[in-house]
Amino acid sequence: MTAPPRVVLCGVAGCGKTTVGRALAGRLGVAFVDADDFHPPANVARMARGEPLDDDARAGWLAAVHGELARRVATGDGVVLACSALRARHRERLQSGLPPLRFVHLRVPAATLALRLAARVGHFFPASLLPNQLATWEELGADGLDVDGSGPPAAVAAKIAGALAAR
Repeated sequence: MTAPPRVVLCGVAGCGKTTVGRALAGRLGVAFVDADDFHPPANVARMARGEPLDDDARAGWLAAVHGELARRVATGDGVVLACSALRARHRERLQSGLPPLRFVHLRVPAATLALRLAARVGHFFPASLLPNQLATWEELGADGLDVDGSGPPAAVAAKIAGALAAR
């Protein structure tokens, strides 16, 4: 029996993790989880003030997200997780002790990211933090999938689903 898909869409703010993630989860027939929902109030307040998170601030958040992944693995569920997972060590923390996760980087040009963030309303993450995230991002390893995330979300989700099926 094949394990259900467990995919982590990662990348900087504005790359489409949530929008594409919902579309991909629907296409794959699994649950969608947004790692933003696991940030403690102190992290949300810090980012809302325009202060980037450091790895100490991310530690509890990553542990909570990992716990959610572990819970879903234990119940045999598939999942699409939207999570910045900017550094290799963040992805290693998410992967720790779990069956293989498929990491997919949504790559979007910086100018497009800035436009998307400027147009976004009701989110705690300000556009002023984008340069920090771009500087922090570490590329995926050879087993990761790098996808252009600048197209329509449904088309990007279809491309990812096809690429995952081909691997």
